[in-house]
Amino acid sequence: MSNSRRKFLKQAALGSTALSLSSVIPLEALNNPTWISPNEQLNYGVIGCNGMGWSNMRSHLLMPHVNCVALADVDQSVLDRRAADVEKARGKKPKLYKDYRKLLANKDVDAVVIGSPDHWHCRMFVDALEAGKHVYVEKPIANTIQECRLMLAAAKKHPKLMVQVGQWQRSGGHYEKAIEWVRSGKLGNIRLVKVWAYQGWMKPVDVQPDGSAPEGVDYDMWLGPAPKRAFNPNRFHFNFRWFWDYAGGLMTDWGVHEIDIALYAMNATAPKSVIASGGKLAYPDDASETPDTLQAVFEYENFSMLWEHATGIDNGNYGRTEGIAFIGNNGTLVVNRQGWELIPETSRDDQSGINKYDMEAVPKQNRRGNYLDNHTRNFANAIINNDPASLKCGIETGSIAAINAQMGNIAYKTGRKVYWDAKRGEFKKDPAANKLILANYHNGWKVPV
Repeated sequence: MSNSRRKFLKQAALGSTALSLSSVIPLEALNNPTWISPNEQLNYGVIGCNGMGWSNMRSHLLMPHVNCVALADVDQSVLDRRAADVEKARGKKPKLYKDYRKLLANKDVDAVVIGSPDHWHCRMFVDALEAGKHVYVEKPIANTIQECRLMLAAAKKHPKLMVQVGQWQRSGGHYEKAIEWVRSGKLGNIRLVKVWAYQGWMKPVDVQPDGSAPEGVDYDMWLGPAPKRAFNPNRFHFNFRWFWDYAGGLMTDWGVHEIDIALYAMNATAPKSVIASGGKLAYPDDASETPDTLQAVFEYENFSMLWEHATGIDNGNYGRTEGIAFIGNNGTLVVNRQGWELIPETSRDDQSGINKYDMEAVPKQNRRGNYLDNHTRNFANAIINNDPASLKCGIETGSIAAINAQMGNIAYKTGRKVYWDAKRGEFKKDPAANKLILANYHNGWKVPV
């Protein structure tokens, strides 16, 4: 990017801040910003446009200096729908690709959003960096610990390229305040951190027969490095999350968001041990593979972390469907996407016999603003300013959350407590667990080097 273009984009970014602060502005209101020429925009491509890939791009398009010039997806119907969305927002149809590698060869693309299923993230991420593109990659960053490490190595090889992971809670103001409280020491000794996701909206995935892929879908490309198997609608689009070939269930889908905040607040990275228990207890006969009910205990140096998830239930800990609780001797701080509050402990005065609070309660502090918009704007500004240190969730941050979540799944799959050797980067005396660290690519696709 030339210095003159970067200077212009900095001015454009400052001018668009007020616009992008609010999600209530219709995307169409920013249609075709004629005061910015095509040569003075950040040009994005999207790989995997159906769900979060498009949500991320739509958020980026709230910034007038960001444009979408290319889309890649294996489903022609998705391509057509998103192309129409881009044309409505910007007045010009993007170039369309079935093969993401052809999009990466497009020299007009400055940055890519990777919103593909998890099993594709690593290969696409490495290829994008090799093509000289900045990358916004959805969480979890990968489907194995080995792939997480490969992505870290690739990012280090290309230090001038910005990488943002879609763990957008890191761009949330009330999370920052909650983390300040946790680190202040006022809660006293924090011995336990609870993280959870209770998802009442998730109903059984009905069993369906294998069949032919829908017209316009390049199913072989969708499978990519995953094992070859017949097309089944349950494994396609959103529900891929509940099958081991492509993802890690709620442990990695929701887990990385909550585990990220928990470990960041506690200044922790890797556990000493993990044990997990659960299974398909809510819907034992439905089509999904990953557990619908799971508890995992992670042992760190000075505290333990308890992960819980359950489908078909909304009433989680502290009456919240999802969240993080930092449980200290003096009080408990509970934070989730709606806000945070502090619940004090009480102790009995021996002389008066009256219970008293060990610290002041803090009533609920509500969330304000759109954190996804904050997160995408942070990425675009990091590109413009050539400032990787300003990124709210870089690849190392994303890898810590993903690796810990993968450890939880490995403990569940082995059915026993697993012990981590941080120096060697493997499980202690456990060949079966260590085998699950590795990626296993199929159909001619190779694990990145």
